[in-house]
Amino acid sequence: MIDILIIEHDAATEQFLVSALKQQGYSVTTARSGAEGLALAKKLLPGVIICDWNIPGDVGGLAICQALKHHPVLSITSLLLLTARYSTADRVKGLEMGADDLLSKPVDINELNARVRAGLRIYQLTQDLRQQKQRMEAEMAEAEGYVRSLLPGDQTGRVPIQSRFLPSQQLGGDCYDYYWLDPDYLVVYLLDVSGHGLGSALLSTSVLNVLRSQSLPDVSFYRPEKVLRALNETFQMSDQNQKYFTIWYGVLNCANRQLLYASAGHPPAVLVSIDGNQQVTTTRLRTPGMPVGMLPDAKYKWQRCHLPPNSSLYLFSDGLYEVLQSNQQYLGLDAFVDLLALAKREKSVDHILNAVIKRQAGEIASDDMSLMMVSLD
Repeated sequence: MIDILIIEHDAATEQFLVSALKQQGYSVTTARSGAEGLALAKKLLPGVIICDWNIPGDVGGLAICQALKHHPVLSITSLLLLTARYSTADRVKGLEMGADDLLSKPVDINELNARVRAGLRIYQLTQDLRQQKQRMEAEMAEAEGYVRSLLPGDQTGRVPIQSRFLPSQQLGGDCYDYYWLDPDYLVVYLLDVSGHGLGSALLSTSVLNVLRSQSLPDVSFYRPEKVLRALNETFQMSDQNQKYFTIWYGVLNCANRQLLYASAGHPPAVLVSIDGNQQVTTTRLRTPGMPVGMLPDAKYKWQRCHLPPNSSLYLFSDGLYEVLQSNQQYLGLDAFVDLLALAKREKSVDHILNAVIKRQAGEIASDDMSLMMVSLD
């Protein structure tokens, strides 16, 4: 990479700038036209470009300003516009078109050196920030891969289960699991840690590992309220960088189709069933309880529910219904439950996710989206 590119058609001005800057130890390259300068800029990626406002040809100084500021790499290059225009309106125009600073003609050598130093300093800081952002994005991608590696795949057989995890750009704290406690009892749960980033992801996977290994001492994992109470004692937010989590935890007795469940500040699970007349019914399953980690003495209650034939149980995170739509209105829980009812006959979590994404304004979700469907035919 060269330090400075000079785009100047006047030979005397070019010679003066080159001589002054080389005396300061900079690497300098020159171009005599806007088109040549733009081509060299894309090839050499300088830290500072000094460009004459009135450079003749099809590509003038202001056009170069615009081209550089829309370039994915050169947008961080500091652009000094060389000009003999002294009116405030002209200078404002130059800055609005993309120049980072203006350098007056005739050029004062002390002003030149000061503005170049400032431009290179800003360029280096911006480049460092971009590299730091790229490292953070790589770490986020690695963390996402780790979370995905822990999540269970779809389950077939006696109780089919489909699940999907769509992380947001920042990666949140969604996590879920399902596994057999014994041949008849199946655990299903979904949790959502507050905030975004690596801290939230690490806490969610820590909870998953504790539950999967059944390492909470003196706890019956058949009793949802006892599991939530033990989690609350273990993961107080004062010990978890002020992070807490919501969770819905259920234990399904497949022999008699009885479900015991408890929740801690989490969206309700939704039971969708179809009766003999093909009427679809939705039932929201939740119990009162504070999010895990907020209060050391939080109490949790359990409830029982019978799961009829030809029904589906849905667990999900709030990212699926706190979606900003193109009309600038949020989807909301009621509308999302309606989507679940409409999708009952599809028997596909992907169908539901696609329906949500179609309603989403923009391509990037603001929060993780997690969805689980337990089929009970």
